[in-house]
Amino acid sequence: MSLVPASIVPPPYRARSLRAGGWDVTELSDGFLRLDGGGMWGVVPATMWRALTPPDADNRILIALRPFLARKGEIVAVIECGIGARWDAKKRTIYGIEAATGLAESLARCGVRPEQVTHVVASHAHWDHFGAAVVERGGALAPLFPNARHYLPKIEIANALNPDHVRRASYRAEDVEPLARAGLLVAYEGSAEIVPGLRAHVLGGHSDGVAVITLDEERDDGAIFWSDIVPTAHHVQPPYIMAYDIDVARSFEVRAKWIARAAERGWIGLFYHDVDTAFGRIEKDGKRYRVVAMAGSAP
Repeated sequence: MSLVPASIVPPPYRARSLRAGGWDVTELSDGFLRLDGGGMWGVVPATMWRALTPPDADNRILIALRPFLARKGEIVAVIECGIGARWDAKKRTIYGIEAATGLAESLARCGVRPEQVTHVVASHAHWDHFGAAVVERGGALAPLFPNARHYLPKIEIANALNPDHVRRASYRAEDVEPLARAGLLVAYEGSAEIVPGLRAHVLGGHSDGVAVITLDEERDDGAIFWSDIVPTAHHVQPPYIMAYDIDVARSFEVRAKWIARAAERGWIGLFYHDVDTAFGRIEKDGKRYRVVAMAGSAP
């Protein structure tokens, strides 16, 4: 009998979909990686988080890399990108990177080719969220989605291209430069409407410009992509802030505000790093919150 907890074994990609407002939303995959449990949970005691996200022998927990496909009419949008394949053996070992199903493959299973994607909307430019936007092609780096406009917060573009010593470990200029050269990179600030019904709200906290992305937010059946504001369904309590966050006070402020807003509105949450839960609604449960998972259906 295996002694490895089931939750640290990567599950197969399922390509589940649901309707959020006027959008068809499908979970994608760019594989998995493993990060230090203490880093992912911050001040939360290990006796609590180990029961929710069991670590491996190196104290790393398995986390998903789950972009989403959002379609409405002629719009074919990829929300977040993933980590990509441009990693050497050393980094793959350190971070436990596993890409059983990569971004392009998961899109293909949804009947979408990279050249059909019209918009790429990213929450921030950390390498585990934006690395897959660029691929090696013919000995050079090129956009995976050659016909898509790529939207990133303005401060995140600046941090990726010129990171200081505090931020250097989280960004790679090579993830952004090929998009800028190709004229595909679009900066946004504040609360920006990318296309009708799809908005990005720059919040900060985890990184200087991390955003949440909403779909038909004026509707009670709309959706919110949480990015690293709420990385997994287990992080739904406002004080459960990652040690990786660059501004903890700001993180608590935006988390408390947006978690409460999502619970009040009944939005469908889209979780990027949760291994088991892609879709789920946040509900108030006394003084605390809980996530009610939604299964979705085969597309």
